[in-house]
Amino acid sequence: MAWRNIVSVVVLSGIGQPLFADANVRVEVIKTGGIAIYRPDVKAPLFVFNAPEDARSYVHPMLAPDGQGVITEFAPGHHKHQTGIYVGFLKVNGRDYFHNRGADYFRRRAFEWKNDSEGVRWTSTYELFDKDKNVLLVETQTWHFRDFTKTYLIDLKHTFKAEENVSFGAHDYGGLFIRMPWKGQKDAKAINSNGNVNSKAEGKEANWVDIGMSVEGRKNPAHIAVLAHEPVLWRVDGQLGVGPAPSRAGAWKLAKGESKTVRNRFYVYSGEFQHEQVEAQSKAFSAIR
Repeated sequence: MAWRNIVSVVVLSGIGQPLFADANVRVEVIKTGGIAIYRPDVKAPLFVFNAPEDARSYVHPMLAPDGQGVITEFAPGHHKHQTGIYVGFLKVNGRDYFHNRGADYFRRRAFEWKNDSEGVRWTSTYELFDKDKNVLLVETQTWHFRDFTKTYLIDLKHTFKAEENVSFGAHDYGGLFIRMPWKGQKDAKAINSNGNVNSKAEGKEANWVDIGMSVEGRKNPAHIAVLAHEPVLWRVDGQLGVGPAPSRAGAWKLAKGESKTVRNRFYVYSGEFQHEQVEAQSKAFSAIR
């Protein structure tokens, strides 16, 4: 168990007041791999990153920032392979890392974390196997979690390095994916940066998609706004599972030794849809180089 006090101030373009981070989060190491982040006034962890030795990493559970309600879902009946927030491509030299998450596909190589004045940061490194269990890709995810009590800012940089020549086939989804606990709620809505809603956002290019819905334990909706560093085509499925889907634009390749890095940010909040705040976060994130 590691205790650190976190005090940080972030000033973002388009936001008039500085945001002061919570001053007392706590990090616990998970025995099976990963970390859980706690706030003193909330018994359950705010955010859990699971990094098992022989399975795909994922985020679950994540609470709404006020501590009321779990806003990710693990292996729902309509999509058993979906695990909260995760990264998985398919049609990768014939391999499917989106629907498969076990030891025949993934092996953890390294995991490290730190908790300092700028927030909680961690890096997970995984080997992705081909059908003969040779290493095809090495995936590195670098995360940065900041708790502002009423909101979270979470940055993710994920890099794939090819250990062999690799082809990524065209597909409607694959890559980062977010599963909230959709139960057919009347208030459930996914809206993109162009104003397209639910099925009308499917397959469209956008800078961000905001997913909002009521969840058990809440009186108002919780939101996860998923921001891309640059415009990208998006998956928005019938149960409002959402993810940027670069392979919708067509097949792409990495030669042996080459790498590709993708960056995303999550702005997590509750209540009414915060269009202006989400747009400001998007502009600030896109400006980072």
